[in-house]
Amino acid sequence: MTAQRPDIARARTLVPGAFSTPRRTRLIRLAGWSAFLLLTGWCLWDFGFAPEKLLHGATRFGDVLAFMFPPHIWTSWAEWQEVLKGLGETVAMAFMGTLLGALVAFPLAFLGAKNILPLSWLRLGVRRGFDALRAIEQLILALVFIRAFGLGPLAGILAIAVSEVGTFSKLFSEAIENTSQKPVEGVRASGGGSLQTIRFAVLPQALPVILSIILYNFESNTRTGTILGIVGAGGIGFLLADRIHAYRWPEAWTIIFLIIFMVYLIDGFSGFLRRRIIGLEPGRR
Repeated sequence: MTAQRPDIARARTLVPGAFSTPRRTRLIRLAGWSAFLLLTGWCLWDFGFAPEKLLHGATRFGDVLAFMFPPHIWTSWAEWQEVLKGLGETVAMAFMGTLLGALVAFPLAFLGAKNILPLSWLRLGVRRGFDALRAIEQLILALVFIRAFGLGPLAGILAIAVSEVGTFSKLFSEAIENTSQKPVEGVRASGGGSLQTIRFAVLPQALPVILSIILYNFESNTRTGTILGIVGAGGIGFLLADRIHAYRWPEAWTIIFLIIFMVYLIDGFSGFLRRRIIGLEPGRR
């Protein structure tokens, strides 16, 4: 350390700018942090984040949790059948919505990939279409489809599918863009055309990522299906909303437990499929 100090002092003398932050950079940082703190403070004040309000809400939340204990255990098969049917509808909604969204998004993703479609004006137009689909929340889509098709799982399936078309198309196109060009060059050098290049050079690289995205979104859509059921799109969410509106809190807490358990099962099953289909090493997620 002692031997290096003269070198550091000499370097500081020769290039002093390398050892200090320019004034313009300091002012920009100060302005950025000031704007961030002011915006945060305004949000906390405008949205009512007062300590006493938070304490009062936490106390009431504790009362709600007290209503839910002990959880209700149904004794008749008819009640269990109703709940299990709702859980099955939620999983089916998530599965069908994810599947339909992936099937529609897969060919559209090639139109949004730079290495597949070099026409920038067309590619950007397609991607803005993906953004438009993602901008509409699934809950809003569910309300629209309920108005068109009536109450039931069909509205939930269509809401998930339409939303997933925008999400999958973007993620699939990015997976296709991130593929290596070396296999592409090899196929082209051997005389392969555009379709052969996509089939033998691009898809083998992109498919593992695409399958992983589909499995993750299926798990996520299972949770989303619960929310869609609350507004009338079928599934376990409808039963949960019914129990909450009727102040049957122990039954609502039991349904929440079942939803959590269902998500655990789907997460484990998705991890198993990723390891078997995508080829992950055991123990890795």
